[in-house]
Amino acid sequence: MKAMIGRAGSSLLTSRALHNSRRAFHALSRKLRGGKPTIHYFHQADDPYSHVAAQMLAPLLARYDVAFTPWIVPPPDDAAAPERERLRRYALRDAPRLAREYGLEFPPADALPAADIVAACNAVLAGAAASGRFVELAADAGRALWTDDRAALDRLGETAGRADPASLASALAAGDRERRRRGHYLGAMFCFEGEWYWGVDRLNHLEERLTGLGLDRAPKGTPPLAPYLGLKLLPRPQGGARPVIDYWFSFRSPYSCISFPRMRQIARHYDAELRLRFILPMVMRGLPVPRVKRFYIMLDTKREAERAATPFGKSVDPVGAGAERALAVLHHAVKRGRGEEFAELGLRAAFADGIDLASDEGLMDVARRAGLDAETVKAALADESWRTVAEENRKALFDAGLWGAPSFRVNGLPAHWGQDRFWALEEDIIEVMKGRVP
Repeated sequence: MKAMIGRAGSSLLTSRALHNSRRAFHALSRKLRGGKPTIHYFHQADDPYSHVAAQMLAPLLARYDVAFTPWIVPPPDDAAAPERERLRRYALRDAPRLAREYGLEFPPADALPAADIVAACNAVLAGAAASGRFVELAADAGRALWTDDRAALDRLGETAGRADPASLASALAAGDRERRRRGHYLGAMFCFEGEWYWGVDRLNHLEERLTGLGLDRAPKGTPPLAPYLGLKLLPRPQGGARPVIDYWFSFRSPYSCISFPRMRQIARHYDAELRLRFILPMVMRGLPVPRVKRFYIMLDTKREAERAATPFGKSVDPVGAGAERALAVLHHAVKRGRGEEFAELGLRAAFADGIDLASDEGLMDVARRAGLDAETVKAALADESWRTVAEENRKALFDAGLWGAPSFRVNGLPAHWGQDRFWALEEDIIEVMKGRVP
């Protein structure tokens, strides 16, 4: 019964019919109110991704015929960011690389800015929002913050006004309430008529939607401001080291599901050794995943799956027995050279085919299609040694500075997190194969 409910609920949540109905409802509500299409943007001053996103505000609003409402927000609570320090350290090295990829900038930074300059920056941002100058000044304020240029922040405060402590506290609280009311928890978030778009990474979806509504002022065929970064599959350099990819994934991770086929494609294209580093789901490692986060992840994964032409949406949550049984069989499948096949099919079963991995029938169906027989499955389920391997993989992931799935790295280089960083992995692979890195 639980599996049946999960299949029905997830299929409905991610269905094109409900997607279209939500959009139609918001469009009708806007027309009835007589308002202009409005983007709400939630900016967290000490979030590196917010600084990258802020640089896109002026180009976005110059191109698309929309209204704009900025909100300043505090960091997410611990439930939404359970490994906060690892996330912060990762963002400090990931955001500069992301900025370069989109022709933006991020000053080199080894640590988060001090609390007092963050408060000063927020005061300027609150003043700029109140005076209607947020779009004009947000990137400059962020640049001053990340370069610790207090004099520049003072000058911006004199230009735009500066919120006093009580007004600043009120503005942050209002931003947090509005973010929660609309159904999110992070900074660098764009919200447009019921849908959320994270930073520069998801602007391609927002731009597509705005264009579909006839709000794009640019001539037809003009490239988007922030295009989707798909696989490049570049020509293989000759003479360098063979790439070795460590790939951490979880059977409960929707993003692992849609990333696995592309990871295998990359490994085949570059003739890389793919090392499967399976881990237990976050919630089974004591890390919370709030309901609002799960809801957003499912909807975001659905549109990213469509971008990547990967099936997704009909799911049965494998948390608990489903994930443990799948990991036990995977451990044996790897030994028999069928690990990639079983992992990809298992993820697809859980998140696209609606197959219950906790059931004998569901698990055997996946195992057979992966080339495993019943005796192998029986032996795997009686063997607990996968737990030791999963724990070793978790420790290796933490040593790499990350915590969640999917994550990956090539030949010991800095690791990447998320299915939207394959472009960075490909760049690293090319550098390895050209002999430019060890």
